[in-house]
Amino acid sequence: MRILGIDPGSLATGYGVVEEQAGSVKRIECGTVRPPRGTPFHQRLSDIHEALSVILQRLAPDEVAVENPFYHKNVHSLLQLGQARAAALLPAIRAGLPVFEYAPREIKQAVVGHGNAEKRQVARMVAMLLHESEPMTSLDSSDALAVAICHAHRSHGTRRYLKTLA
Repeated sequence: MRILGIDPGSLATGYGVVEEQAGSVKRIECGTVRPPRGTPFHQRLSDIHEALSVILQRLAPDEVAVENPFYHKNVHSLLQLGQARAAALLPAIRAGLPVFEYAPREIKQAVVGHGNAEKRQVARMVAMLLHESEPMTSLDSSDALAVAICHAHRSHGTRRYLKTLA
């Protein structure tokens, strides 16, 4: 099964695609969608949507997993994060792919072993789980790979499926 993991953000959206077979997970590709600085917010959303549309077509994942937004003290930031998440998920929803969501603590628990891990710890564990010598240079892409790995390790009975538009 091929899984696209997404770590949404309005300034940087990480993505990571893994292939899971018989309990083994290997990295196919990862990266970060980073609209140019100073780009108006509505254009950043369009850039995220367009980039993930191309990635979806090119890498053909079977399922998509996304990190749930967590509480921010700044409501404006939370609203922007929600909009970036929607822009990132829309290509998958339109393609009819199943979309699953995971809380940040759940992802860290699945990858590192505890829910309070720092981003650098997650990056190191992602590299270890994927048998890579060095952690990713982008924490956004390693977080996205962590989302995909978390999804790969969850049994079908415990996955939380987001209903897609039919």
